[in-house]
Amino acid sequence: MKSEWIHKILEADKEISQDDILALFRFQYSNNKLYKQFTDALCIDPSKVHTITQIPYLPVQFFKSHEVTTTSFLPEAVFESSGTTGSVNSRHLVRELDVYRQAFTRGFRACYGEPPDWCIIGLLPSYLERSNSSLVMMVNELIKLSGHAKSGFYLNEYEVLNNTLQVLEKAGHKTWLIGVSFALLDFAEQYPAHLRHTVVVETGGMKGRRKEITRQEMHTFLQARLGVDLIHAEYGMTELLSQAYSQGNGMFFCPPWMKVLVREEDDPLLVRDHSSLSAGQSASGLINVIDPANIYSCSFIATDDVGRLHAGGGFEVLGRRDNSDLRGCSLMVV
Repeated sequence: MKSEWIHKILEADKEISQDDILALFRFQYSNNKLYKQFTDALCIDPSKVHTITQIPYLPVQFFKSHEVTTTSFLPEAVFESSGTTGSVNSRHLVRELDVYRQAFTRGFRACYGEPPDWCIIGLLPSYLERSNSSLVMMVNELIKLSGHAKSGFYLNEYEVLNNTLQVLEKAGHKTWLIGVSFALLDFAEQYPAHLRHTVVVETGGMKGRRKEITRQEMHTFLQARLGVDLIHAEYGMTELLSQAYSQGNGMFFCPPWMKVLVREEDDPLLVRDHSSLSAGQSASGLINVIDPANIYSCSFIATDDVGRLHAGGGFEVLGRRDNSDLRGCSLMVV
């Protein structure tokens, strides 16, 4: 399985097929020593895996303790999670940055259209302090694609950011403001506004900077203080190269190549996907992710996030499993 395969998958406008997912599973089983050992330890015979719910999902914690690689390569980049003080950070070795670029640009276009139509602003103080953040790289590349004179990053310059947003609002220019949760809350407290042309996107991440609150409480506060009807959100993490977006009300949708499933906490091999749900049904559990963009690490990840699948294809993120490590992109619980 070569790079051309994943680029073709990312370029397609249709949902990835089960056959392609199963082919990716067998490729990674054969070429990822860690994943093979994990699969074998579960006594799973790859030849008997015929559906995506039968695939073994690698616990996300392995990115903290092992180099998770499919095939042998020198990485173009090593992304590292933010974590918290004293925690062990995840490390994601990326063989080809172009795969990541293609994934996040196509994911953005699927939800928001062409980057040049937007002024793109990143309010990511905790991430900007690190040189190996996948989120900073994503937003930086989108800023470049935007090409707008006022696109850029802001650290703690809330007054300057407020002035910039007011200029953009007056001009009626579409603005995409993506920010870490604590910074958005700080900004909204100090500079209430009435933003009619700005989409506010939170990435999660309180990181001990503020009292923990639920996502709904945060969204309600930001809506009131910034004068927006809805708060959007991004679901991503260091261990994934693709992102899902919510365009309001906490309902996330994946790009065509990415899938989210849920597993039972007491029986992690009991996995459900959207195809098992009838109209109006939902299913809750711990979130598993299929991310083909992870072709050279591991595409089948068991996260510590608690979620709920909905029959329409969307999913919610409800919080974190008890006793799991706090993460930079998902620190709030319901």
